[in-house]
Amino acid sequence: MGRVLPGLGMLVVWVLLLFGVPGPLFYLVMVALVFTGLYEYFRMVLPGQTRGELLGSLAVAGLPVLTTIIATPAALLGGLAGGLLGTVLLVLRRYSRLDDVLAFFSLSVLGLAYISFCGAHLVLIRFLDNGAGWLLLLVAITAGSDTGAYYAGRAFGRRKLCPSISPGKTVVGALGGILAGSLAAVLVGSVILPEGSLVRMALFGPLLVVVGIMGDLIESVIKRSSGVKDSGTILAGHGGLLDRIDSLLLTAPVFYLLLTCGVLA
Repeated sequence: MGRVLPGLGMLVVWVLLLFGVPGPLFYLVMVALVFTGLYEYFRMVLPGQTRGELLGSLAVAGLPVLTTIIATPAALLGGLAGGLLGTVLLVLRRYSRLDDVLAFFSLSVLGLAYISFCGAHLVLIRFLDNGAGWLLLLVAITAGSDTGAYYAGRAFGRRKLCPSISPGKTVVGALGGILAGSLAAVLVGSVILPEGSLVRMALFGPLLVVVGIMGDLIESVIKRSSGVKDSGTILAGHGGLLDRIDSLLLTAPVFYLLLTCGVLA
């Protein structure tokens, strides 16, 4: 229950955010969440930055999500390009003070792409037709996958999925996550998105679950490489914000492409 109740609480908050606030306020909340994730990320991977340097990294890396105030792919690409150029300027400005220039550049670009660019797709999805419903479906898939993987792995898991990265994850747990996430896609989709194709949701649900597992694993790689257990302490007892949204970040751009290409919508 210690895992289920916080998850249900966050789901309730997410539903209220999707259906109880106007679009502009949702945008501001997403910007705040992305910047919180970026703060946790830079504190992990570049702990030696001064406060001013950290603020500079945050300002540059946050450009993709900031530009989604104009909720178009072109604006997002402009933010990504601006963030990349801004990262180059930071490298040039700090070159003589950096111990490892390539590491700084690579880690900064990773934060720009993985957290800000991917997170910005949550805003783009929200402003699609029936965007709130689509976002609820995406969260249901990732939450269902996480729950199914946890309990299936705990009950039947023996063979480790990626022991060197995340010793707690098992092959059976991953299969349980795929099954539970796919079931959540069909069940939630049939209730809130009756116009969608349940067959297509059942087909693409497993893809989104696998992408979510990859997002979870890559955050584990970041934490393990940085020598930390959790990305932060903002969610007392449950780690940092990145620990809760790592799967959602990587699935968001994939889901947006499926929607805008007409595969699901």
